[in-house]
Amino acid sequence: MKIDWRRNLLISWVGCFFTGASFSLVMPFIPLYIEQLGTPKSQIELFSGLAISVTALASAIVAPIWGNLADRKGRRLMMIRAAVGMTFTMGSLAFVPNVYWLLLMRFMTGILSGYIPNATALIASQAPREKSGWALGTLATGAIAGNLIGPSMGGALAQWFGMENVFIITGVVLLITTILTIVLVKEDFTPIKKTEMAPIKDIFAQMENFQILIGLFVTSLILQIGITSISPILTLYIRDLSGNSSNVLFVSGLIVSVSGVSAILSSPSLGKIGDRIGNHKVLLFGLVLSLVCFVPMGFVKTPFQLGVLRFLLGFSTGALTPSINTLINKITPAAGVSRVYSYNQMFQNFGQVLGPMVGSTVAHSMGYPAVFWVTSGFVLINIGISLFNFRKNLRNPI
Repeated sequence: MKIDWRRNLLISWVGCFFTGASFSLVMPFIPLYIEQLGTPKSQIELFSGLAISVTALASAIVAPIWGNLADRKGRRLMMIRAAVGMTFTMGSLAFVPNVYWLLLMRFMTGILSGYIPNATALIASQAPREKSGWALGTLATGAIAGNLIGPSMGGALAQWFGMENVFIITGVVLLITTILTIVLVKEDFTPIKKTEMAPIKDIFAQMENFQILIGLFVTSLILQIGITSISPILTLYIRDLSGNSSNVLFVSGLIVSVSGVSAILSSPSLGKIGDRIGNHKVLLFGLVLSLVCFVPMGFVKTPFQLGVLRFLLGFSTGALTPSINTLINKITPAAGVSRVYSYNQMFQNFGQVLGPMVGSTVAHSMGYPAVFWVTSGFVLINIGISLFNFRKNLRNPI
């Protein structure tokens, strides 16, 4: 069967966009919705944090299980499974009677997720090797755009239609994603019996560059820590910088969004450059750029200066995301690609859980600027690990 990988890329991009948006759209109003459910005011912040983090934690726990199934049954089937599951769990949030049911359904959303890593594995397996960086970079912009637009879209929809109806609308959008994936995404995959599938330890043993793979997992973890560590303190930091609380939410939204804009603009191009000069070189560039951006964020005097640095930081994300995915594809045996991507997703999810914890803990004990400097320390360690891992390949592509 002839596969149109470009059409698969387009539909997968749409699916990743809606999936990314569905995960982030609750951010602006989740405390209000928890309050509306009758939660005592003294517990709203606690349950808000749990409602946001529990999805990523659940996704991290089960990611290897879904990756195992994808290598046995096919990536397309796992994309459909994830889309169907999230259609029901996200839509059901409109009908939860209390905060405990909200937490349960957010947990189930994480358990049933997996659209993005399986879409990544599908495109990685189908795109020509010489175009894999561009293809995976383009696909990455779908999830980035969804995460970027999700909060503003969720806030606007909540204001227009009510908070409960936002979840119903999200369920409908995910249902459309399900239908598009079923009808238009194609995969030529022969299911493998469980007894015939190589164990993951054998897949790892076949890799000549297993050490590089571990370094890529660490990079995914630290990338997410850097992205999310600012989330608990951003609004407060901007208020301190501006001394004006009247428009702090608007300015905070802009500063969050601007890094996503530059990431979307740069990711396909940087993926294409990686195809030409070596994805590991683009990855190292992204790490150095992120370090250069994080350090001065603790010294800025105005929100505008912070916004400029956040915009430049987006180019780092645009370099790192396709580079990580392309390098994983290049060094992983075909029989285990879905499982390895699922482990990478697990590290990303743990980064999303740890990031806000690091940010709030450091800010409480050392002040807001220290959040950026501690994050810089993580990045510096990552640069050292990457230079050591790539020391034999600095001049030649992997």
